[in-house]
This record gives sequence, structure tokens and C-alpha cells, in this order.
Amino acid sequence: MNDFLKSVLLLIVLLNPFLIIVYLVDIVKSKSLRIFGRVLLRAGIISFIVFSIFAVLGDTVFSNILNASFASFEIFGGIIFLLIGIQFIFKGGSAIEVLRGESKYIAGAIAMPIFIGPGTISYSVIIGERLSKLEAILAIGLTVFLCVSIICLLKIIYDKIHSKKEELVEQYIDIAGRITAFVVGTISIELIMNGLYFWIEKF
Repeated sequence: MNDFLKSVLLLIVLLNPFLIIVYLVDIVKSKSLRIFGRVLLRAGIISFIVFSIFAVLGDTVFSNILNASFASFEIFGGIIFLLIGIQFIFKGGSAIEVLRGESKYIAGAIAMPIFIGPGTISYSVIIGERLSKLEAILAIGLTVFLCVSIICLLKIIYDKIHSKKEELVEQYIDIAGRITAFVVGTISIELIMNGLYFWIEKF
């Protein structure tokens, strides 16, 4: 498998559309497929632009433009994901609705922090180093397209089976959401610790 396919595969694993659909369950329930797809497309475009910027510019975005260390981003991003994980464990799917804010900002809130996070941004930088700039942008575009398509397909499946197996679907979403929240929490702690280790080594 060449570097292009490896890059697409790993980035889609980091995005994890099967986890995202659980985080978006309140929107999945309340919006039609047309509206849901439109919102998701906007979020995908925002994510594609951000990932492409980091792939092209690399860590110079932090060191030269923001005059900050990438470790600071890891710590802050880890805290955000940790809050999401804790909220989801104790409150379930309603926690994400609260964290996203008002409905008119749904697209941006889906993009950040659900699509765009420390892990996906870090790997976008790596893709930019591994591939040519054009290939990196194409790989990111393909990955975001696949992710959005899979989430829309899961929405279609949900709409078809929800009315027949409502209780079963609700139980699956609740259990899957709380389990994945532990994974998100674990990754969050890892990001925070990586950032702290970097700062400790500087002193």
C-alpha cells in the first residue's frame, strides 16, 4: 500500500465516522436527511480547508504565525476532548448538544471539535510532510468525502430502522456513546501528557 492510501486510511480512522454519528445523534434524530447532509457538507468543507492549511504549512502555523508551541495546542485540545468525554459519560448524547451551542452554529461546531482535533490536525501535518502538497490536499479531500458519505449512509440506515427498533437503537447509541467516551477520555489524557512532557523537557 503506497503512502497516499496509508494516509487516507489512517486519517479516516482518526476521524472515525462511526464515532461521529454517535456524537451527532441529536441532529440525526431531529433533522431530515437533506438538512443533515447540508450541515455535514459545510462541516466537511470547513474541516478540509483547515486540514489542508496545516498539511501545506506544517507546524509553522504554530511556530511562526501563532508564535506558540504545538504542545500548547495538544494540551488545550486534550482538555476540550476530556470535557466532551466526561460530559458524555454522565449525560449521554445531550452533552454534545449542550457543548455545540445554538443550532445556527451547528456546522462550525461539528467541524470543531468533532472533526477538527489535535489528532487529526497533527496527522494533517504529517501527511503534508509525507506527500507532495497536491497529493496531501487530494488525500485529505478524499478522506473528508468518505467520512461525510459514511455518516450520511448511517443516517439513512438510522431513519429506516429507528421506527421499527426504536428501543434497541436508543440502547445501542447510549451504550456505544458512553463506551467511546472512555476512549476519547483516554486519548485526551495522552494528548495532555504529551504536551506536558514537551514543556518539562524544555526546563
